[in-house]
Amino acid sequence: MPTAGRAPLLVPRAGERPARRPVAPPPLPTDRFAELLLAVLSGQRPVHAMLRHTAGQAYDELVRLAERGPLRTRGARPVVRDIGWFEPREGAIEAFARIGAGDRLRAMAFRLEQGRDLRWRCTAVELGGPRRHHPHRADTR
Repeated sequence: MPTAGRAPLLVPRAGERPARRPVAPPPLPTDRFAELLLAVLSGQRPVHAMLRHTAGQAYDELVRLAERGPLRTRGARPVVRDIGWFEPREGAIEAFARIGAGDRLRAMAFRLEQGRDLRWRCTAVELGGPRRHHPHRADTR
C-alpha cells in the first residue's frame, strides 16, 4: 500500500527500461543572484552574505545600496517578478530583474562574471529609482 505523499514504487519487468523522471534544469545564475541581491537590499539578509559572491567594486556598491535599504517595504514582501539577461561575451552576463512589492515595481540590474574557478560572481549592481527630470531633454511623458 503506497504511503501518502509518495508515488508507488514501480518495478520494471524483465527487459524493460525503468521509467525516468524528468530532471529539472539547475537554476540559472541570474535567478540565484537576483534572489540573493533582493534579500540583501530588502534587509532580509546581511550585506556580508554577498561577500564571497561579489568581485571588484560590486561589494562596496552593494554596501552603499544596502545602507539605504532601497527595497525594504512595509506590508508586501518584495519578490522577483521577472528576469532578463544578455550575454555580451562568454563568461559574462548582464541581467535585469523586475522587483515587485504590492503594486510598486522597481528595476535592478547586475552583471555576473565567471571566474577561472567557474564560479559566478556579481561585478556590478544598480537599482532603478524615481525618474529624474533632465533639463536638457524633452519631457516625453
